[in-house]
Amino acid sequence: EMTSSLVGSEMCIRDSNYRIYATLLDSYFNYLNSDVIYERYYGWSENPPCTEEEFRQKQFQELIDRINRKPFDSEAADKGTAFNEVIDCMVENRKSETVQVEKIYKVIREGACDETGKPLYYDEVQTNEVIGLKATYNNRVFTFPISLCREFSGYFKGALTQQRVEAIIPTAYGNVLVYGVIDELMPASVHDIKTTGSYTVGKFKDHHQHLVYPYALMKNGSDVRTFEYNIVEFNKGGYMVDTYTETYVFNPERDIPILTNHCEEFIRFLEENRELITDKKIFGGEN
Repeated sequence: EMTSSLVGSEMCIRDSNYRIYATLLDSYFNYLNSDVIYERYYGWSENPPCTEEEFRQKQFQELIDRINRKPFDSEAADKGTAFNEVIDCMVENRKSETVQVEKIYKVIREGACDETGKPLYYDEVQTNEVIGLKATYNNRVFTFPISLCREFSGYFKGALTQQRVEAIIPTAYGNVLVYGVIDELMPASVHDIKTTGSYTVGKFKDHHQHLVYPYALMKNGSDVRTFEYNIVEFNKGGYMVDTYTETYVFNPERDIPILTNHCEEFIRFLEENRELITDKKIFGGEN
């Protein structure tokens, strides 16, 4: 039986020394591994746009900005948000309040030709067949094939969408509240929808949503251990390349120590850079 009351109690929040959301742990991981990431993007380049040290400094600044919740503008992030909302609307059979969605209809050309087959004239006739959805979000327009939208919304039929979950994890630095928002919660699986410009196998294995969300559900009495990243790859022109699934099964004995250790490392980073952090929410405070 699925319910929406998975959110931890207010007391839970008051008892925590730190509050860390799942994707922030990813940002910290990327900062720690900036040399690996630099090598992947620029290792082949004879004339890279920045040195390894400059790249590390940039990753550091991005992490601090994210901790401080500094607004940032990203077309890739907007595309992900728009696609997610389109799918949620289809799953819940509702209109969107945040994304303007329009149907794209198939257009066929009808006309006449002369005896050589050369067109004399033609008309473009709009059919009733929907071939895509146009989503406008944050003054940006994205188009998604209807087949893709139907594939995803069909897969998530009956899901609870955008479920916030949180739980306390004990660490060497006291209680930490870990939290996040599950895109699609099914009775036996947790799902996170990802859109990406380039996909390689295992791209999300070092992410932390597949640790945080099942842990939080478990602590709130819902034992859902199977986690899927459901991924759509788009090319530079915005056209869909393919869809992929990465599946992880939460193993408490193995994964809770990994999550605890990463939280503790991140807390050490937070304390070392406390003077740069203006958003006190992460320290369990209010702004």
